[in-house]
Amino acid sequence: MNMEAMRGQLTLHEGLRLMPYLDTVGKTTIGVGRNLTDVGITNSEAMLMLDNDIIRSMSDLDQQFLWWRDLNDVRQMVLVDMAFNLGIGGLSKFVRTMKAVERGDWDAAANGMLESKWAKQVKGRAVKLAKMMRTGELT
Repeated sequence: MNMEAMRGQLTLHEGLRLMPYLDTVGKTTIGVGRNLTDVGITNSEAMLMLDNDIIRSMSDLDQQFLWWRDLNDVRQMVLVDMAFNLGIGGLSKFVRTMKAVERGDWDAAANGMLESKWAKQVKGRAVKLAKMMRTGELT
């Protein structure tokens, strides 16, 4: 079967919606008629979306914090994790923390992370990421 033609036909009939919506029978749907309520997504689809989200977070960091790629891999992972969770706008509000990261003051950066409202919301995640920021090592 011609997959391109099939894709075109289904897109014509179902439409393409990039944000979730309720279909005519109340099922949460996305894309070209993907019924999330009953079908969901596969593990490989979830990992593809995750990869794309990681790449977007890295691109956002490239635009906002030109120096972030000079950090070691572990500290880069911390910033990508935070950008993924908070969005670049949310991470940008960590002004003192990000200045501490830029100057290599790992204790101040970790302390700033732990003293935030975000840390109270994500609890153990913040503790783990702050330790990674402080030590530069995976925990």
